[in-house]
Amino acid sequence: MYGSWLLAILVTVAAAVACIILPLPMVWIAAPIVAIVLWLCLLVSYAALRLGVDYTLTTQRFIHKSGLLTRVMNRIAVIDIDDVAYEQRFMERMFGVGTIKLLSSDVSDPQRVHRGIDDVQRVATMIDDARREERRKRAIYMETV
Repeated sequence: MYGSWLLAILVTVAAAVACIILPLPMVWIAAPIVAIVLWLCLLVSYAALRLGVDYTLTTQRFIHKSGLLTRVMNRIAVIDIDDVAYEQRFMERMFGVGTIKLLSSDVSDPQRVHRGIDDVQRVATMIDDARREERRKRAIYMETV
């Protein structure tokens, strides 16, 4: 959401500059309203993302829950995860977050993308270690990388 926050800051600054440059009553009313509505939308969006998404990693399952009013839960067996990859763009690296991509042989959810994960490298390593350990326990062949 860092791009959205940056955009909100730019719109707020532009609204303040418009109020200073254009001393019209309509600008004095519209500019603050636009800025306030934009910030409220961002805060609601942030709350929905922060409170509406939950991940749990156990030794046998990766559980993803999403939604505020309607809750959707998806479970992927750790043994079914075929690949774990993570990505960090420039801004994400600055803030220590990133995106994890899971490829699995799970029929209902073969590709899963999780955005905004704190300490993304550590979390991706944890998922991959759990996957490898479960496959080792069950003696399933894994290609060596």
